[in-house]
Amino acid sequence: MAGPGKAISGTAFATLLLIALMMGANHVAARIAFNNGVDVATAVVFRSGITALVIVAILSLQRVRVRFSARHKRMLPVIGLLIGIQSLCLYSSVARLPVALALLAFNTYPIWTALWAWLIYRQRPERAMLVAMPVILLGLALALDVLGAASGLGASGQWARIGAGVAFALAAAGTFGLALVITQHEAADVDGRVRTATTMTMASLLALTMVASQGGFHLPQATAGWWGLAMLTFLYGTAFTIMFTVLPKLGVVGNAAIMNVEPVFALVLAWLILGQAIAPVQVAGALLVVGAVMALGLRKR
Repeated sequence: MAGPGKAISGTAFATLLLIALMMGANHVAARIAFNNGVDVATAVVFRSGITALVIVAILSLQRVRVRFSARHKRMLPVIGLLIGIQSLCLYSSVARLPVALALLAFNTYPIWTALWAWLIYRQRPERAMLVAMPVILLGLALALDVLGAASGLGASGQWARIGAGVAFALAAAGTFGLALVITQHEAADVDGRVRTATTMTMASLLALTMVASQGGFHLPQATAGWWGLAMLTFLYGTAFTIMFTVLPKLGVVGNAAIMNVEPVFALVLAWLILGQAIAPVQVAGALLVVGAVMALGLRKR
C-alpha cells in the first residue's frame, strides 16, 4: 500500500482508471439489459454468481488457505447480505434513473460510512468529512435537479419522476456504508479475495431467493439484452478480479480514490450509448460530488 503522500506508478494509475471505466460501463450495460426484459434480481444473480466462481477459482489456483474465526463466521454473512441488498438497490436505481445520476446518488456512501461509524462504534467524523458533507449534498442537489428547474417540471414533477430511483440509490449507499464499517471493524483481517468470494456468494443467493419468489428468471427478450447481460457480468467480474489480483502487486488499495471517477465515465458512456443527456448545471453538480469524494479519498491521514 502506498504511504500518505507517496505517488503511485503510472501503471497503477492507469489500472485504477480502467477499473473505474469498467464499473461505469457495467452499469450502462445493465441499463441495456433492463431495457430489454432483464429484471434486477436476474442481473445480480448472473453478475455476483459468476464473479464468485471466478474468485473461488483464483483462490484454488493460488492455493490460498481459508481460515475463519468465530467472529468472521458471524459477520461475513452479514456483510454479504448487506452487499446483496446494495447490489439490488443500486441496479434498481440504474433501471429508473439516468445511469450517472444513480451512481452520483450512490456516491454519498462516505457520508453514510461516517454516520454508521459514529452510531455503532462511536467514532467521531473527521473534520475533512464534516467539510465535505455539505459540498457533496449541494453537488447532488444540483445533479439531481431537485427543484426541477433544468427539466422545467418543477420540484413536484421532478420528484415524481426521480423519487423512486433516488430512494433506491440512497438505500444502496446506506447499506454499502454500513458494510464498509462492519468490514473495517470485524473482518479487515480476512484476505480480500476470500471476503469477496463470500460476499458475492451471499449476494447471488439473496438475488436467487428474489428470482424464485417472482416465478423465475426474467431473461432478455432481444439480442441487445443478451449483450447487456453478458457485458455487465464480464465487466463487473473482470474489474473485481483485477482489483484483488493486480492492484495489491502494484502497491495500491482496491478502493483508491481515483476510482470515484466512475460516475464521470458513466455519464459519457450513457450519453454515447444510451443517448442519456443531462443539463450543464447537472454536470457541474456531478463534478462537484466526484471532486469532493476524491478529495476525501486522497487526503493525507
